[in-house]
Amino acid sequence: MEWEVVIGLEIHAQLATKSKIFSAAATQYGAEPNSQACAIDLGLPGVLPVLNEKAVEMAIKFGLGANAEIARQSIFARKNYFYPDLPKGYQISQYELPIVGKGYVDVPLDDHSSKRIHITRAHLEEDAGKSLHEDFHGLSGIDLNRAGTPLLEIVSEPDIRSAKEAVAYLKTIHSLVRYLDICDGNMQEGSFRCDANVSIRPKGETTFGTRTELKNINSFRFVERAINHEVERQINIIENGGKIVQETRLYDPNKNETRSMRSKEEANDYRYFPDPDLLPLIITDELIESVRQALPELPQQKRQRFIEQYGLNAYDASILVSSKDMANFYETTVKESGNQPKLAANWIISELLGALNKAGLDINESPISSTQLGKLVSRIADHTISGKIAKIIFEALWNKEGDVDDIIEQRGLKQVTDTAAIETLIDEIIAANPQQVADYRAGKEKLLGFFVGLAMKASGGKLNPGQLNELLKKKLQG
Repeated sequence: MEWEVVIGLEIHAQLATKSKIFSAAATQYGAEPNSQACAIDLGLPGVLPVLNEKAVEMAIKFGLGANAEIARQSIFARKNYFYPDLPKGYQISQYELPIVGKGYVDVPLDDHSSKRIHITRAHLEEDAGKSLHEDFHGLSGIDLNRAGTPLLEIVSEPDIRSAKEAVAYLKTIHSLVRYLDICDGNMQEGSFRCDANVSIRPKGETTFGTRTELKNINSFRFVERAINHEVERQINIIENGGKIVQETRLYDPNKNETRSMRSKEEANDYRYFPDPDLLPLIITDELIESVRQALPELPQQKRQRFIEQYGLNAYDASILVSSKDMANFYETTVKESGNQPKLAANWIISELLGALNKAGLDINESPISSTQLGKLVSRIADHTISGKIAKIIFEALWNKEGDVDDIIEQRGLKQVTDTAAIETLIDEIIAANPQQVADYRAGKEKLLGFFVGLAMKASGGKLNPGQLNELLKKKLQG
């Protein structure tokens, strides 16, 4: 039987506020345990939450960036459940009336097409604390620094049909929240993580199958692996006569498997009701408009501008706007290159990103600055060096061996453009290879590459390829 995969993601983005959503406690990462938890975060008797206005503005920003409805009135609710790191016994969240309603994002896919993934809602809520199990000799410790940290939970429609699509959507939202400056997107620190709801159904079926929830996955690679494993697990169970149980599962990246954590709760299990300590949140048209006016250029807008302004194809533009740091790096490279947008794009995508991926580095950790890469591109464009020599200089820049022009000068890498010198070299090659010359003149024009290779080898790759080809053809034609 052929199966169709149905996936929806719930993304938790930690908002980049300096204080928590309902208290003035700090949200800085890495502080000593329980050093950033005040009386409100601890849920002590008599304390009252006060909503952080910046968190509201950031949620509106996301809604506008995701083509979504912004609720003029939304309500905070209490989501009741017991867990040791939830001292109040409930989490303040939003249920029936979230701040952000239906929206969508267009997601670029590997085959250069795009797919529109719809967003059901995005709501504000507070994070819980963290249970610590190391170094307590059979006990658990509780760190409440994260308790009350502002989150925006972004819930997609079940529009996703593969693990690769899920990762593409996740990367699109990751890029969007970073462009908007509402989340730093640091997955290692837990400020951007997701739960994946996964089910399967026979191809052509319209009814959804029973879903399982994969909880708190914090890397793009693990999201893909976890979903693929879960899909395979569900197919094996059904094809062997079993049934899928609705449950929450954890993904173990070391064993590449999911394991049952608990039965999946429904909304009524949490006994949601409006929080009596918080008034309804009223958002005015004026506030929405002021946030809209302050929006930066967003990925889709920047992508279209790159296509129109720099003459890039849609695929290259999508790669270069995948993060704000990447886009800024590219535009600085173009400026420093003397306005060589296509050549700059080629060097970033083909050479720099390949080297960064191999080294496990991000664009903002690049050993080669955008200024230096731009200068390298300009030296190719003005024929000071060839593309082949540029790769030697690229490696030297990567190893921090100096400036582009210094490396060219010190190593004697300047391209030979003297016509007389090139012709002398060609004459020597022709004299040394009479049979190949005769074959070329008899119609085997593919031998031109043979002569180009010999000339480049003899010159150490310092000849201008265009000039060499032109002179070779004239000489070979007699």
